[in-house]
Amino acid sequence: MTHDTVPFDTPDSAAEAEADARADADVRDGRLISHDAVRRWLSSLGSAAPLPRPRVGE
Repeated sequence: MTHDTVPFDTPDSAAEAEADARADADVRDGRLISHDAVRRWLSSLGSAAPLPRPRVGE
């Protein structure tokens, strides 16, 4: 069974521009979580003492 198109094959330029603008605002306003904080959290999942989700600013 083959499909020529799937719903996600059609680009939505307006939605992409809106998402980019929101992301730019988050970066500009410091609403970020560091890669290291996310990595530590993910590494702790499944352990005996999982860390709480990282928060903005970590």
